[in-house]
Amino acid sequence: MALQLGDVVPNFTADTTHGRIDLHDWAGENWVVLFSHPKDFTPVCTTELGEVARLHDAFAARGVKVIALSVDGVEDHHRWLGDIAETQGQTVTYPLIADPERVVAGLYGMIHPNASNTLTVRSVFVIDPARKLRLTLTYPASTGRDFTEILRVIDSLQLTDGFAVATPVNWRRGNDVIIVPAVTDAEAVARFPKGFRRLKPYLRITPQPDI
Repeated sequence: MALQLGDVVPNFTADTTHGRIDLHDWAGENWVVLFSHPKDFTPVCTTELGEVARLHDAFAARGVKVIALSVDGVEDHHRWLGDIAETQGQTVTYPLIADPERVVAGLYGMIHPNASNTLTVRSVFVIDPARKLRLTLTYPASTGRDFTEILRVIDSLQLTDGFAVATPVNWRRGNDVIIVPAVTDAEAVARFPKGFRRLKPYLRITPQPDI
């Protein structure tokens, strides 16, 4: 059965460019972004790994650990990391999982047979500190991902975990948010001292509460 939001993600032990790891132990108390690639030494993947390396501090500031996966072996991974540094100007400091037997790919449903019987699609899994799946994204092999969007979703998840709010369309950190309908107007007055605008009974806007 496919992984669904709110599920505790399967644990696994695998060889990586940082040695053998147990996912749940490696995650610790952090959020995790696990993202897969069709194959080493491919052009779109090369740009993606470089971009995630460039965003290292942005992920770290949010308490997020990043780990990538490809179906090739560790030796190929290490050679590929040299190409990424050369062409993208970034040193990849996060681990890259080797999955030549497609064990992890199978656990996480990363292989879509109608796209490819052997290569993983561009999957993204955002996992919270309770090991629960909070976001999945799947891209075709021909399309590179926008990792600033993944950071945006993590900002939203972390904010809405702490406050009774939701984030509207195109929200970015610092923008106004929506008070969830379960909160009454009377409760909203107490919970949101910056005030709120009541556009409809179900649509109330307030400044982001944690800044």
